[in-house]
Formats: sequence, C-alpha cells, structure tokens
Amino acid sequence: MSGWTVLTEERFVLGEGLRWTGAGGGDVPAVVMVDIPSGRLLSLDPDRAGRPRTLARLDVPLGAVAPVAGGSGWVAAAGTGIALLSADGALTWLDRPEDAAAGPMRMNDGVCDPAGRFWAGSMAVDAAPGAGSLYRVDPDGGVRRVLDGLGTPNGPAFSHDGTTMYLADSGRQIVDVFDVDPSTGDLGRRRRFAELDRGLPDGMIVDDEGHLWAAVWDAGQVHRYSPDGERVLVLDVPARRPTSVCLVAGHRLLVSSATEGLGEPGAQDGRVLAREVGVGAPPARSFALG
Repeated sequence: MSGWTVLTEERFVLGEGLRWTGAGGGDVPAVVMVDIPSGRLLSLDPDRAGRPRTLARLDVPLGAVAPVAGGSGWVAAAGTGIALLSADGALTWLDRPEDAAAGPMRMNDGVCDPAGRFWAGSMAVDAAPGAGSLYRVDPDGGVRRVLDGLGTPNGPAFSHDGTTMYLADSGRQIVDVFDVDPSTGDLGRRRRFAELDRGLPDGMIVDDEGHLWAAVWDAGQVHRYSPDGERVLVLDVPARRPTSVCLVAGHRLLVSSATEGLGEPGAQDGRVLAREVGVGAPPARSFALG
C-alpha cells in the first residue's frame, strides 16, 4: 500500500466529488462525497476507517455538491441540471438545461469559486465527445452555459484569488487553464496546461502553495503540477481508477476511486484511500446564494 490507508469499507461504483468542508463535529460532516449512479451524498471521517453515512439519496445521478453559505444545505449538480438540496434531502431545481439535449445527458463534477459561484460540467451518458458543457451558477440562482463542445469535463479547480480556472476534458487527456474575471465570473484567455500520455485527468484541487493536484483515471496515479504546468510529483495509488482528490487539515490527501467498467476489480478499487502529504488546501468554498 506504500503509505496508503483505506478509509471506506464500501467499494463504490463511481465514488467522486470528495470535499473537505472544514467543519466536522455534531451533525456537520467534515468530508462529503458522492456515488454518482446511486445518487447518494455521503459523509465520512477523514481520520478513521468505517462506513460512510448517507446524507441524501436522489432518484437521479448525483455528480457533485458544494455547501450553501450559512449551513442551509447544498447546491448540487444532479440529473440534467442544478438544484438546491436541503438537509432533509428535498430538491429544488434551479434549472435543468440538459433536458433539451439531443441524447441522454447527466451532470458531472462541480465546485464553487472563491466568489461563491458554482461551476459544474455536463456530459453525454455515453461520454460522446463534444456533447458536454460547463455551467456557471451565480448567486442570484441563474444558471448560465459558459462553455460547450466538451467531452467529459472534470473539475474545475480555482486559484485562491479566483483569477485562474483549471478544467479537465478527461476523454481528450487534457487540462486547460482559463483567465477569470473574479468580479463577474467571465472567462478570458484559454490555453493548454497539461496533456497526459497515460490515463485521464479527473477530479482536481489547488493546494496552499498554488499547485494543482489531479486524480488520473486508468493510470492508478495522482499528479501534482506547479502553476506553470510542470508535473512535479506522481503518486501511485493502489486503485486503478482514481476519481477525485481532497486535501484536509493536517496535510492529509484523500482519493476516491471507482469500480465502474472493471471486470475484475482489485482489492482497493472503488474505495476511498488516504495518505500523509506535505501540503494542505483550503476547505471547499460555499455557494453564496443571494
């Protein structure tokens, strides 16, 4: 296991969206995640192995969540759109823009930027190239399509000042970087940040030193990149399909993984794994619903 420990007894089909909330204690979960096809929002203890607690179970796939500022539930990339998810599991849809798509679609990864906007990607259920889009949800609850022509968008991840956004298009094995106007959320210059020759970039996070961490599906690895795109660290993960990364207090790295598509999953495939690393990251940012 080379320094890795197993946090979850359960093996997920498509465990994704690990987020450290910076909370913990009482009924406030310190770390949340999703299992996309089962529509479950789960919480787990980042310091102790065990069974995750189910916070909500939806009747549609659940791609990712972010906390709503003030502790009033979650904003969720779910089904074919974006919804508010209350603590009791009730959904209030803000918009379902992919209902009108030519083929079956679902929402995928999503995260809030430092200004409190929620960004989430959509993808074709069959991962058809170019069918996906990136959406931005502003504090007024408006859902705006800001990019199209994507395959399987993952991330995004933001610099701490909100002026830079990293976005993976997994099927193309690329991560692009965008300039962002932090006052409006408007996207500016786009350029290639990283191109992989093995595996697919998946969930990402920016650490306290401004470096980007990325789970690499089908490579059994996590990569760390400097702000100029140099790959400075490769960690081998004892799961073939890592899906998302999370850095918690105490410089602990958590990695989710999947069994989806594996005919004979290995012992750690589908589990959440953890190890010590030398850097942390801020908690997941909240949705500033106005």
